[in-house]
Amino acid sequence: MPADPLPRLPAALRDVPYDGARHPGAPPAPGHHLYDVTAGANCQLYAYAVLRRFGRQVPPLRSAELWADTAATVRAEPPGPLDLVLFDAGEAPERPAGYGAHVGVHLGPDQVLHLCKEVGRPAVWTYADFARRARYARFLGAKRVRAAPVGR
Repeated sequence: MPADPLPRLPAALRDVPYDGARHPGAPPAPGHHLYDVTAGANCQLYAYAVLRRFGRQVPPLRSAELWADTAATVRAEPPGPLDLVLFDAGEAPERPAGYGAHVGVHLGPDQVLHLCKEVGRPAVWTYADFARRARYARFLGAKRVRAAPVGR
């Protein structure tokens, strides 16, 4: 596996605590702006902040909305660098596809940067690491953020 990419991230993205209440659409933490994740984030808000660092804007979509979205994202197969990847425990007929899915950022061959409650801070896992955990056992798929239109 290539060298650990975490040290190459700015501290504002390397030391983020997991906070399940800080999700896309939630109000910012007191004293912070909407996209500041230093006070904590869930997996999606963290992944969106990473993409924002690289100039990719994602609307504040929750996981099922992200999976269904075709305006800001497209499905990507196979995932490429900086694609969003979604994992879940498997199909739940009473819920829309992607509901409650875990979201990470595909970095490269067998490397996913993500933030989860289990670790509490950003981590890089392999796809096998996700598959070993029941709540992340199914790789739902990948979404690529569409390029923003160039202004005139």
